[in-house]
Amino acid sequence: MTATPPDSAAATPASAAGDAPSHPPRTLPTGMPVVAMVGGGQLARMTHQAAIALGQTLRVLAASPDDPAARVSPDVVLGSHTDLDALRSAATGVHALTFDHEHVPTEHLEVLQREGVSVQPPPQALIYAQDKLAMRRRLAELGAPVPPFTELTSVDDLTAFGDEHGWPVVIKSARGGYDGRGVWITDDVDEAQRIVAEQLAAGVPLIAEEKVSWRRELSAMVARSPFGQGASWPVVETVQLNGQCAVVIAPAPNLRADIEAGAEQLALRIAAELGVVGVMAVELFETETGELIVNELAMRPHNSGHWGMDGARTGQFEQHLRAVLDYPLGDTSPIAPVTVMANVLGAPEAPAMSMDERLHHLFARMPDVRVHLYGKGERKDRKIGHVNVLGDASGSIDDPQYVAAVRERAERAAHWLSHGVWTDGWDSHGD
Repeated sequence: MTATPPDSAAATPASAAGDAPSHPPRTLPTGMPVVAMVGGGQLARMTHQAAIALGQTLRVLAASPDDPAARVSPDVVLGSHTDLDALRSAATGVHALTFDHEHVPTEHLEVLQREGVSVQPPPQALIYAQDKLAMRRRLAELGAPVPPFTELTSVDDLTAFGDEHGWPVVIKSARGGYDGRGVWITDDVDEAQRIVAEQLAAGVPLIAEEKVSWRRELSAMVARSPFGQGASWPVVETVQLNGQCAVVIAPAPNLRADIEAGAEQLALRIAAELGVVGVMAVELFETETGELIVNELAMRPHNSGHWGMDGARTGQFEQHLRAVLDYPLGDTSPIAPVTVMANVLGAPEAPAMSMDERLHHLFARMPDVRVHLYGKGERKDRKIGHVNVLGDASGSIDDPQYVAAVRERAERAAHWLSHGVWTDGWDSHGD
């Protein structure tokens, strides 16, 4: 899980792919490089925190001055990620342009590449995180484990696939879906056909996949530099709630050593074969028989890596900056037997108690909890922050009671911050 030597598939520098640079990089007065990130959400905000520790300032292309990252970075370009001129403005003078989401048109990024911008990950890799059909086809070519799938161009395609592979099938939007959006699973064949007909009529590209019978969901996070150096964190277990990641347990408990090693090597191989630069999450299904199947790819910092901000020697946000700047990668070893991350998801109604007061009570009761709030308004199911709880050094990942106790504390803390209610009935104002 520490950094590995360079692989043979090192990415070609962007400046070699086209004309002479028209965006020559500049340095800060301290001599440190400038990195720009497209997107002003919480991932950019936490990347900026890591940049500060490295003596850098992260430039942010944000849609609004109220975006989480735009509120903390002194170097903000306002504009849309679909606007080539806005992307050009953000890219001017930077050593690398990177992303907190994958939705930037690759044709714009190819223009920036030709103009000499170091786009990391390059659009030739990013397309596989944007387009699920392209991703499935490429991974299948590489021999990576993927479920049976097909492109849907008609309702008849769906019917034929379901009859061959069994119902229900998983229907997915090939582009744009995340956190459970753009995914439909139903036992009702008529309903499935209606969904496909409606989505195709609306111009949404679709794929169908065989529904995998899985034991749990895992995530293998890796990083790769342009030089080809790779590093991997321990494989983690992710727990979903209504299609959103709610809890991450790092490392994944009760995971056979050979399966963990296989998942890490698979993720590193995918990163090398696709030419990824930066951090990447490979979301996996672990089947009842112990097989691994690739579900999704994310070529950016990812929710399943948040635990490493406090639980690993090098977290994903610093590692991402190291990777896109071609620095040597950091040690990814965990610093506790288990770290549990729990997302703070907005309650159906925001509590009357202010977040400031909730934070006060949390720290009074659980002073060891590490809190990361994103500066976002509260609304139902919105990710407004996360907490990390590190298990005591005397514990073992092989002890289910120990792991369960750490998880309970993380979920209790996250629920308190979102709902203002203790799950164990504790009265914050009691004697």
